[in-house]
This record gives sequence, structure tokens and C-alpha cells, in this order.
Amino acid sequence: MVVAGDFKNGITFDMDGAVYQVIEFQHVKPGKGAAFVRTKIKNVITGSVIERTFSPTDKFENAYIERKEMQYSYNDGDLYYFMDMETFDMLPLNSDKLPDNFKFVKEEMMCKIISYKGNVFGVEPPTFVELEVTATDPGFAGNTATNTLKPATLETGAVIKVPLFINEGDVLKIDTRTGEYLSRA
Repeated sequence: MVVAGDFKNGITFDMDGAVYQVIEFQHVKPGKGAAFVRTKIKNVITGSVIERTFSPTDKFENAYIERKEMQYSYNDGDLYYFMDMETFDMLPLNSDKLPDNFKFVKEEMMCKIISYKGNVFGVEPPTFVELEVTATDPGFAGNTATNTLKPATLETGAVIKVPLFINEGDVLKIDTRTGEYLSRA
């Protein structure tokens, strides 16, 4: 059990049949009246964020979110297959469970599969990946004085903005959270 008066950032709890994670909290003790806890909570299944106030004595069941490291194997149409490296079991997931930044994941990369009570609701790609540039316009000498960017297609099919000095065949380090170029690998 978790009490609203003990809320901290990142705590997950079960409320009204849904799993929520505390994003922000503030204990408020007004001069008049009872104290309360003002929170911003996120539904971990749907991703929606709501603001809500609780009494410090409100009690909720703890919700344990399981994050398991699995290897992305391949996709077959709308299904994406992940392999458990301990048991070698294959887990098929629909494309609607994959985040937008999954476009930076190539086969045999390790991802975190996020589940609650055995129900998978999300995939966390690695934070940083190294991918090869398969197509980009060549940079011309003399036009590198400004911080100009050009589009580049990566080996996974994702398109990002890169500096002019990047050429086809270069391997780049990408931040999957923002989709930004970080450096050459």
C-alpha cells in the first residue's frame, strides 16, 4: 500500500483499475482547512496526464511495472517479434504497442519490454543507437560556415537532420528520445 502523503516522483500505483505514475507532487498545508497533496499523474498504459488532488491519508495499491530486456528479432507485416535471451521464447507485439522512436531500432538490438501483470503495453528502445547513413546529399566545400542541416536516411529508414559534412556510409550516434544526431561513431 502507498499513502498519498508519501508520494514521490516515479511511484506507480493502482487507482480505479488503471495504473498511474506520479510525475509531480506538492504537499499543500493551507492556513485554513485540511492539508492536501496536489499531483500530476500519468496513466502508464494510455500515456494521458491528469492533475488531481488527494487527501494525505488516501491509500492505493502499489503497481509493479516490469521492464524486461529482450532482443528485437524481426517484423512480419504488423507483428514485431522480440526474443527473451534467457528462455529464447518469442514475443509478438502489434505495431500499436511500439513508440514513434522505434524507427531507430534495427534487428538484434536490445529493447526493454514494459508490462503490468503480464500485459505488455510498451517498448523502450535503447537511449543511444549507432546507425549507418544510407542516403544523403553531398556537402559542398564552402557552405559549412553556418550551422546548416540536411536530411539523411538511416539504415532503418528513419530520416533525421545532420550537419553538411556527413556523407553516405558514415555511422552516426543518435539519441532515440529526441531523434537528434549526436556525433559520428
